Amino acid sequence: MAGLADMGGMSTVTTSATDTRRPAYGLGRVLILIYGIFALAATARSAVQLIRNPSEAPLAYSLSALAAVIYILATVSLAHNGKRMRRIAWGAVIFEALGVITIGIVSFLHPELFPRATVWSHFGAGYGFVPLVLPFLGIAWLFTSNPARLAQN
Repeated sequence: MAGLADMGGMSTVTTSATDTRRPAYGLGRVLILIYGIFALAATARSAVQLIRNPSEAPLAYSLSALAAVIYILATVSLAHNGKRMRRIAWGAVIFEALGVITIGIVSFLHPELFPRATVWSHFGAGYGFVPLVLPFLGIAWLFTSNPARLAQN
C-alpha cells in the first residue's frame, strides 16, 4: 500500500512491508500435530496416574508429568516461528532427546524404579518408539527450517 507523506515541502512515497515467505505446510505441520497429540496423551496419562494412585510409582508418574510439560512446550514453541520461540523449541527437543535416552537406559538397568511405564521408559516402547524418534525429527526440522540459515542461501 503506497501513500504520500508531506515533509516540509517534500513528498515521499512509503510502502508497507510484506512477508513474501510461503506459509509453513507439510512436514512442519505434521510434526507439530504429532507433538500436540503427544502433549495431550502424556498430559492425560500423567493426570490419571497421579490422581488414581500417586504413591504406586511416584518416579514414573512424575516423569510422565515432566514429559507432558516438555511436549506442551515443544508443541507451542514449534508452532511459532519467532527467534525466542525457536530457542525455546531447541531447548525443549534437546531436553526431550536427553530425557528419553536417559530414562530409557535407566528403565532397563533399574526396572524396579519403573513399576509402571512412562512415556519415555524403555525408549517409548509403549508408544511404538515414537518418543525416541520424535525429538530427532524436531531437531532436524528446526535446523532445516532456520530462517537465518535459509536467508544466507
